[in-house]
Amino acid sequence: MEPTGLIEDDPNLTDKKFPGNPTKSYRSREPLRVTGELTDWEGHAPVVLQAMKDNVERLKQLGIEAIDD
Repeated sequence: MEPTGLIEDDPNLTDKKFPGNPTKSYRSREPLRVTGELTDWEGHAPVVLQAMKDNVERLKQLGIEAIDD
């Protein structure tokens, strides 16, 4: 992807969780230009996805929600 406007680090994953943005997570209000297609990407295993969902639910029950600025 290639930004067509300004981008910023995604505050849901950077600053507090992963300082320095090692996950390369960004946000933009502008469209992104598709520059290629991944054809060999493999998603997380079902057990890993369930662990992620369980953790999100646990955080929600503790009153910790996404920053979502």
